[in-house]
Amino acid sequence: MKEEYYWYWVNNIAGLSNKKIRELLKVFDSPESVYKASERLLSAVQGLKQKDIEAIITNKRDNIIYTEYCGLEQKGIRFTYPGEQNYPSRLLNIYDYPYILYYKGCLPDDSKPSVSIVGARNCTEYGRTVAEMFASAFASMGIQVISGMALGIDAAGQSGAVKAGGYSLAVLGCGVDVCYPRTNIELYTQLIKTGGIVSEYPPGTPPRAGQFPLRNRIISALSDALVVVEARQQSGSLITADQALEQNRDVYVVPGRIGDALSEGCMKLIKQGAEIITSPQDICATEAVGTYVNNIFLKKDSWSDSACCTGKKESEKNSFAKTVLASPKNMVYSQINLFPVSLETITKNSGIGLVEVEGLLLELELEGLIKEVSKNYYVRKHI
Repeated sequence: MKEEYYWYWVNNIAGLSNKKIRELLKVFDSPESVYKASERLLSAVQGLKQKDIEAIITNKRDNIIYTEYCGLEQKGIRFTYPGEQNYPSRLLNIYDYPYILYYKGCLPDDSKPSVSIVGARNCTEYGRTVAEMFASAFASMGIQVISGMALGIDAAGQSGAVKAGGYSLAVLGCGVDVCYPRTNIELYTQLIKTGGIVSEYPPGTPPRAGQFPLRNRIISALSDALVVVEARQQSGSLITADQALEQNRDVYVVPGRIGDALSEGCMKLIKQGAEIITSPQDICATEAVGTYVNNIFLKKDSWSDSACCTGKKESEKNSFAKTVLASPKNMVYSQINLFPVSLETITKNSGIGLVEVEGLLLELELEGLIKEVSKNYYVRKHI
C-alpha cells in the first residue's frame, strides 16, 4: 500500500476525530503503524474508547474505505496530508491542523501572501461592493484571497479576486464535491478552474451547522491577515477573527455606520484592538504582505516607487480623474456613494433636470463607475 492510502484510511474511520488521530500519532509513528497495530497496543492510547478500537480493527478488514479511495481520481478529487510537499505550510503552525485536506483545483502557493475576506451573509450592497473591490485590488497585487464561499461577503470577495484574474481558495464546511450554497455554483465552478476548493471533510459530506465553525480555523490559518467586512454581534466572522488572533494573524476591520446591526461585530473588534482598513493598500501593514508587494511592484518600471501606497499606475489615475471630472456628469457622480442613493435624491441635490440625470446615470453605468442595485437606486463601484 502507498503511504497516502494509510492517511486516507485513518481519516475516514467513523468516529475517529482529529483529536483522536492526534493521540494515535503521538504513540505510533505514522498511520501505517496505526493500521498494523494490535488491539492490545491500540488500547494503550489515551482518549481512545473501546468502540474506537473496534472501528479501527473492523476497517482493516473492510474494503469500503479502500473502494472510496480508489474512486477519488475519477471524481477529480485529490488530497494531501502533513509531510506531503503540497500541504500548506501555514497550517502546520496551528495546534489543531487537519490531518487530511481534500481539494479540487489547486492549493495556495506558500511563497505568496494570502488574505482572508469574511463577513455577513445578509450583507448590504455597500459591504458587497467593498469586499469585491478589496479582493480585486489584492489580486492585482498578487495576493491570494481565501474565504468560505458563503453567500454575501465571502462570495463577493472571491468573485472580485476571480474577475481580476487572481487566485482564490474556498474552504468548505462540507465535502469538496458538494457545492454549498447551491446558488454559488458558478463561483464554485470557476474556482475549480482558476483557484481551488478545499475541505477536511470526506467527499460527499453534507453541510452541517457544527462543521462551519471548525472550518473557520482553516480559513484564518491559511492567511497572513484577515479582513472583516460587516459582521453582527454574534457571527461566524467573529469566530474566525478570534481564531486568527489566536493564530497570531493580523485582523483588519472595515468600519461601518454606528447603529447598524451589521456594524456591531466590526465595532466590537475595533474596540478589542483590530486594525481599521479603509483602502486595499492598508493591508501592506502586514509585514509578509507589504514585503512581497513591494518586492514585486518596485521591480516594475511602470509602477511608482510607492506601489503599496498607491496601488494604481499614474496613467490609470489620470484617466479615471478625466472620466469623472466632466461637468455636469461630475455633479451627478458626486451625489452617489457606496450606500444606495435614489434617482429622486440625485436629481434634487444636483439641480439637474430628471431627463438629463437619467442620461448621465446611464453613461456612468456603461463606464463601469456606478451600478443600479434596485429600481432607480445607485451605488458607486469605486471608493
